[in-house]
Amino acid sequence: MNFEISNKNGIVCAVVDSDEQVIYDEQSALDLLINAKYNAGTKNIIIDKNLIIEDFFILSTGLAGAILQKFINYGGRIAIYGDFTKYTSKPLKDFIYESNKGKDIFFVPSKEEAIIKLCK
Repeated sequence: MNFEISNKNGIVCAVVDSDEQVIYDEQSALDLLINAKYNAGTKNIIIDKNLIIEDFFILSTGLAGAILQKFINYGGRIAIYGDFTKYTSKPLKDFIYESNKGKDIFFVPSKEEAIIKLCK
């Protein structure tokens, strides 16, 4: 795993680059946040949804809530980008909608939009 650094409006973001899944449980999410802080100098993470275990997007597993709570507790912000149209779960769609209204967690279609959201 590597980080591509994006700096816009004076805000640094770490764009995750990896050939394998990076987030698969709470500890791996926390490890990612710590890695970004010490190796990229930021707690702003941009990640492709394909680098996150699929169970994250099944809200009944509780994984999304636990992982995102870790980010909030440790002062992290995350933008997850990709195609979310394949998910038909109303609770997930509502969760994405509500998250996008905040300032710490975003679900967007592209890496470029993720950078814009986190660098406001």
